[in-house]
Amino acid sequence: MNQFEIREVPGKGRAMIASKNFAINEIIFEEEPFVSHQFSWNAAYGYAACDHCMRPLETLVENVRRLANNNAVVVPLVEHDPTAAWLPQFTQCARCKVRYCSEDCLVEAQKRYHRVSCMGAFRADDTHPINVLNETWKKMHYPPETGTIMLIALIVNREQKIYHKMLGENFEEQMEKLFAAFCNAFKSEEFAMFTTPDAFKTLMGILGTNSQGIATSVLAQWVTKVSDLPLPDSEKEQLDTVIDDIYAKVGDFAGEFLNNEGSGLYILQSKINHSCVPNAQSTFPYSNDIVVLKAVAPIQQGEEICISYLDECQLERSRHSRHKILRGNYIFVCQCPKCKAQSCDPDVTSDEEEDDEDMDDCDDDDMQ
Repeated sequence: MNQFEIREVPGKGRAMIASKNFAINEIIFEEEPFVSHQFSWNAAYGYAACDHCMRPLETLVENVRRLANNNAVVVPLVEHDPTAAWLPQFTQCARCKVRYCSEDCLVEAQKRYHRVSCMGAFRADDTHPINVLNETWKKMHYPPETGTIMLIALIVNREQKIYHKMLGENFEEQMEKLFAAFCNAFKSEEFAMFTTPDAFKTLMGILGTNSQGIATSVLAQWVTKVSDLPLPDSEKEQLDTVIDDIYAKVGDFAGEFLNNEGSGLYILQSKINHSCVPNAQSTFPYSNDIVVLKAVAPIQQGEEICISYLDECQLERSRHSRHKILRGNYIFVCQCPKCKAQSCDPDVTSDEEEDDEDMDDCDDDDMQ
């Protein structure tokens, strides 16, 4: 039984309201996605993940050495490798060779969608319409990624006009190209309801406003496990040094792209509104696509449960900067307590954002 309810709040619309008191770190709910998919470029760069739940398919050592581009990197305490227990369960589709972390995931994928979407031997055919669609998307949406066309190929819902944010300045031209590739990939009459211009805009709208980012990492999970080991202080210090060294090495080659990344659509999670002072946070503690919503502040019965649609750095920006991001990406003006308290602040952009824009200008000048 859920410990919250979804109801209409006057002047705000749909909201998630607590039915009991929640303490900090208390779990509010756990949820599997309606559908999820790894980002296109993330997969292309060799980040191995289960095609159904996005659980990492690399051992700890394989992951670290790939990220560092160095097969000589030594990782200690490999007996705590989170992937080790799953290795015997790894499997794949017999027809298309798509990989899964377990027979359970393969069976669930077959039941939900893969029986229809399996490409068989055509998975390696660059001219297949599905692969053409994916490549068309990749040419329009480079890392850091925020969505994938492969996700919206599976679902349809109400229209929300946000697609231009994902496709850049020439979004109308980009939309036409993407729509053409989408229609070519789904020519059959059974997909006719999805291949109208309005239906496609609906799909793009869902991807833009309702998808939740997912990140899984065998390295991060290992760090969490070994950091909790009951070691003497001297050994903990040595371990911290080793961990810092590993992150430095993988950072030199892979930069900020350390995780298997994708996005998913969640029925409950999508109903949670934003606040610049959130009292809850979406987490992925199981290194798969199951989202766990936890309280990050005490929540009283009858209080709205809110998360932040912004990252930690964005939350520290000025009210004007936060509103600019939220209007551009989600088409609403935030009226949370923090924004109301700062309503008299001047409409100026944060210094950090001005620095970013200056850097962009410099980059543009260098390219001219």
